[in-house]
Amino acid sequence: MKLKIMSAVLLTAVAVSLAGCSAGGAGQAKPAATGSDNSLSSVQKAGTLTVGTEGTYRPFSFHDAGSGPLTGFDVEVAQAVAAKLGVKAKFEETQWDGIFAGLEADRFDVIANQVSITPERTAKYEFSKPYTYSSGVIVVKSDNTSITSFATLAGKTSAQSLTSNWNALATESGANVQAVEGWAQSVALVEQGRVDATVNDKLTYLDYKKQTGAAGLKVAATTKDQSESAFAFKKGSTKLAGAVDKALEELSSDGTLATISDKYFGADVSR
Repeated sequence: MKLKIMSAVLLTAVAVSLAGCSAGGAGQAKPAATGSDNSLSSVQKAGTLTVGTEGTYRPFSFHDAGSGPLTGFDVEVAQAVAAKLGVKAKFEETQWDGIFAGLEADRFDVIANQVSITPERTAKYEFSKPYTYSSGVIVVKSDNTSITSFATLAGKTSAQSLTSNWNALATESGANVQAVEGWAQSVALVEQGRVDATVNDKLTYLDYKKQTGAAGLKVAATTKDQSESAFAFKKGSTKLAGAVDKALEELSSDGTLATISDKYFGADVSR
């Protein structure tokens, strides 16, 4: 999953949009009332890193074929991090609307669900170093030569979901927006030549390209600004966040993050 040129207000909105989208279990990481931080030691003692994730957010956290084992980019990164910590990853699938409440209630130690780093969130939660970087892109037919930047989107027809922040970017760029329900419909209209373009997240396009080949399509322009997604922890869990940072650095150095990225996106989105 946001990702983003555009005004400061829009940049903030787009970053949030990328965030994208059952109780019980071990791994409580609640700092003591005295201010001590036992977030890492409690995970080590339990032998598990309990991870909150949606399980319905392809390609980041989903069940293959709808009912298969939980998999996805974020799932595999979390598993690799847990292995570096010497523990096993245990996943608690939770709807996005309640995922931060679950973290605060100690239902899990960390959220792995393409959580975009925003000023509002950093005020409330600890974050690891980013493990996903993305931007906004204009997708057009491969033979389109008239759209080469966001400035040249002016006057062109762009298929957008009206509730998406990408709609705001397309509108601000001067496009004539044709309303659609989502990415699937918008990209189909571009392929059919019924609209000139669609603006969306680069990760969405890379996933589509990985799954279908995206024959006849290309990226015409990319936003200069990027969104960054990371693991989110309960405020005060600095020791666990620090250990995860170290694990992510090692996974980047040894090529593991690049390998997982290529598996799901055909490109390295971890840097």
